[in-house]
Amino acid sequence: MARVVVDVMLKPEILDPQGQAVANALPRLGVTDVSSVRIGRRIEIEFDGEPDLDRAREIADKLLANPVIEDYTIRVESAAEVA
Repeated sequence: MARVVVDVMLKPEILDPQGQAVANALPRLGVTDVSSVRIGRRIEIEFDGEPDLDRAREIADKLLANPVIEDYTIRVESAAEVA
């Protein structure tokens, strides 16, 4: 079984209110050296047999990410990372 990981993040120019809320809360925890926080999503797709990156890209384009406001990266997760 092969696992493909899709990481979806808001584009840098898009405001991230959830990330901003986390960044604003950090000083209350005593963390003062963080200048920015961005929140995203990680999606894992498991393929039978070899990973199909073209199929994963199609899934990300059509279903997982909104290309107007989000960017995504796709990578194959090695067996060592899965374990």
